[in-house]
Amino acid sequence: MRIKKKYLGGVAALGMSALLLSGCSSSGSESDSNTLKLWHFESETSAMGIAWDEAIKIFEEETGATVEFEAKSFEQIRSTASQVLNSNEAPDLLEYNKGNATAGLLASQGLLAPLDDAVEEFGWDDKLAPSLQTTARYDEDGIMGSGSWYGVPNYGEFVEVYYNKDMFAANGLEVPTTVAELETVMQSFVDKGITPLAEAAAEYPLGQLWYQLALTQADRSWIDDYQLYTGDIDWQGPEISYATETLADWTESGYISKDSTGLKAEDAGTAFINGTYPIFFSGSWWHNRFTTEASGFEWGTFLFPEAEFSPGSAGNMWAVPENATNKELAYEFIDITMRPEIQALIGNNGGIPVAADTADITDPKSQELIGNFNTLTEQDGIAFYPDWPTATFYDELNAALQELVNGSKSATEVQTQLGEDYQSGVDDIVG
Repeated sequence: MRIKKKYLGGVAALGMSALLLSGCSSSGSESDSNTLKLWHFESETSAMGIAWDEAIKIFEEETGATVEFEAKSFEQIRSTASQVLNSNEAPDLLEYNKGNATAGLLASQGLLAPLDDAVEEFGWDDKLAPSLQTTARYDEDGIMGSGSWYGVPNYGEFVEVYYNKDMFAANGLEVPTTVAELETVMQSFVDKGITPLAEAAAEYPLGQLWYQLALTQADRSWIDDYQLYTGDIDWQGPEISYATETLADWTESGYISKDSTGLKAEDAGTAFINGTYPIFFSGSWWHNRFTTEASGFEWGTFLFPEAEFSPGSAGNMWAVPENATNKELAYEFIDITMRPEIQALIGNNGGIPVAADTADITDPKSQELIGNFNTLTEQDGIAFYPDWPTATFYDELNAALQELVNGSKSATEVQTQLGEDYQSGVDDIVG
């Protein structure tokens, strides 16, 4: 087996930038028709890194080709992609971030190869739920959800409820199956002087809870209007009003601490790890960390009660540059990463495979995690994230919800402000 690994640090990155600025696209470099040049930014010990290393071994054994792998950082790829992919230094295959401002932008610029023929040949569309395909397809303007395939995701992510089993048991509480039951559980903790929800309004956790509450009142049409600009959003309508007013009520009831206005995701997550709060609504990316660090108590997960939809998406995806020398080799490698044995490696190492058989997953907590994700995908329940529609909405949503929690703005005022921010950003995109 021949794997060439090049770990590029800051000096190498500067060298690459200098090469780009000096016009490397005209310098010419020999291509090897039997070498796959591969970039990704997963660590060697991550679920994807472990699985993809095994995929490299299988690929080399089956094809006789060599993989030339360069480990890049996320920021290296993000900041130089448009330049590198427009040169003859482009890899044959790379991991790239999904979304209108990233993969969509490159696709609209002609820098990514459309994968429609390969998708049909290998049947990747049959392995991906419709909601996971959304971020893989882009129209001519780079808007996700329709048009050609420009990427193939082979892992996923979503948001769920983490709970401290020991604290629940000590208070005679069970996993709630309705929002009313969830509120009863939280009130039971408040009655004993315990703030139930680990929250952070300075970063994404509170925004994702706000969106989840809206999703309990939403259907797929509303999600498409919000995320894909297929229709107008009523910012005083039942979906958003329910979400905003519920957060205000939960803060007033003591379910959410007003101190959360100054807390970040790390603060909320570590507070849950320390056993300070019994409930944390956040992403699957915390799962492996809780497995290794939350050692003082038993914990579990469940999907948000009465919600057909939850925040989440396909993960970052394999993309093939238009200037790639060996596209066919790239397609073969992608297909290997979609095989059951590679998908099982992702699942058994703390990741979420998109096409795994749960019978192949042996770790109980991973089984629970993947089972929740599969439940969502089977009902087309992946609803993306609240800040995705515009480039500035993440910061605007955080700021507005901070004002809601500290009481400086009412629910109606917050919704009005968010509606104006959202529409301004969408107008910049679609005109």
